[in-house]
Amino acid sequence: MLDVQTKALLDQLARLGLPPMSRLLPVAARIAYKEGRKFSQPPTPAVGAIEPLSVPGPGGSIACRLYRPLSDDRSHPLPALVFFHGGGFVIGDLDTHDVLCRQLANKAECIVIAVDYRLAPEHKFPAAFDDSLAVTRWVSAHARNFGVDPARLAVGGDSAGGNLAATVALAIRDSGGVHLVFQLLIYPLTDQRNIAPSYETNDGYLLTRDVIRYYREHYLNCSEETIDWRASPLLATDLAGLPPALLLTAGFDPLRDEGQQYADRMRDCGVKVEYRCFEGQIHGFILMGGVIDEANRAVDWCAAALARGFGGAQH
Repeated sequence: MLDVQTKALLDQLARLGLPPMSRLLPVAARIAYKEGRKFSQPPTPAVGAIEPLSVPGPGGSIACRLYRPLSDDRSHPLPALVFFHGGGFVIGDLDTHDVLCRQLANKAECIVIAVDYRLAPEHKFPAAFDDSLAVTRWVSAHARNFGVDPARLAVGGDSAGGNLAATVALAIRDSGGVHLVFQLLIYPLTDQRNIAPSYETNDGYLLTRDVIRYYREHYLNCSEETIDWRASPLLATDLAGLPPALLLTAGFDPLRDEGQQYADRMRDCGVKVEYRCFEGQIHGFILMGGVIDEANRAVDWCAAALARGFGGAQH
């Protein structure tokens, strides 16, 4: 059953009669998404400090934002989460996920480095992946410069950002050079073919099949790329050797089934996975803690798992 607060939000949005994201040009969609976050997100929590970063990338400098938790007294290196925002590879930025990054920094007592990777359609696949991998490698190489313990690094993200976290973890497993201890995968996109049953059963709860198609067509260059593991980590030949993961899904999310499939495949390959489906929720709910109480509980669960993941790899 759909969560009562979530249903009230969907009813309110329906009354507003806003055009679906799939009918907007990408620039307009980005503005609409950023404005829409304001009324549903919780109050902005204070953090210890925020620092802008500029990271060299394959397409030029990549803007990032470093969050220090309130508990950071600078006396010892902290673990860090490299975080990739959601938005279908087309929308979203450092500001749309600012509150979530603050929450995770404080609650997991870690540094969070949010990545403003290049967006489609201006920058098609694999630009977002290339940027995300470049930042993760750079953070590892320069960790000591800003008080990060390079032995306690995690990657994470929501939706498209969960896809990027998963694919970065796969790339690092295969090429080495970075020590990742955890993956935080929040309702991740894992299969660009969009064929799981939940695409049919969960069409119509903000993230629709039309919106998903809109994102995919802006991001990918051709249909053949849907089976590239950098676009669809579920289709990677082998998932063994990945760092432990938390994988969260939502019961009314089109991406629910492929998220569970990815968790199951990792587990079958010997990866330690903590999986949970928030049965009454929709895609994107974790950003809506101002109107959905369960979003805040989901953040707490993610932060606790992240802290445990860091705790198992002390410097």
